Amino acid sequence: MSDAWRIVEDDLSDPKVHALLNTHLSAMYATSPPESVHALDLGELRSPDVTLWTAWDGDDLMGCAALKALDDTHGEVKSMRTSERHLRRGVAAALLAHLLDVARRRGYTRVSLETGPEESFGPARRLYTRFGFVPCEAYGSYPADDPFSSFFTLEL
Repeated sequence: MSDAWRIVEDDLSDPKVHALLNTHLSAMYATSPPESVHALDLGELRSPDVTLWTAWDGDDLMGCAALKALDDTHGEVKSMRTSERHLRRGVAAALLAHLLDVARRRGYTRVSLETGPEESFGPARRLYTRFGFVPCEAYGSYPADDPFSSFFTLEL
């Protein structure tokens, strides 16, 4: 991460953040049927069990990532998105590293995620694998037989 970048816990009040999250949701609906879209909307991201962080370079929003508490020891990665103009600059890796540090400080023993199996999700799956995530079975309320979902977990 560049020294000029900063990652902050976000209160979801900035229109730039709204726009990035809307882009994220639109992309999910463009690649998956509605019943297979598990991305959180603004209301769901404001839930007390979800924390969202944003990465900034000055006043330029670079990306976001959220951590949802599934229980006292298990968290879930949500809303990972890098803005188009900041792709391949390490933004997602910096956000994921930050999120995992927070998960460890919270005492989580596992962090999981759901993502798409399509090639468009390939860069995300490669990032998660690089951080040590491994494929796993569906968890929580996710349907086990959804061909548009793949699941990963990391023991902390």
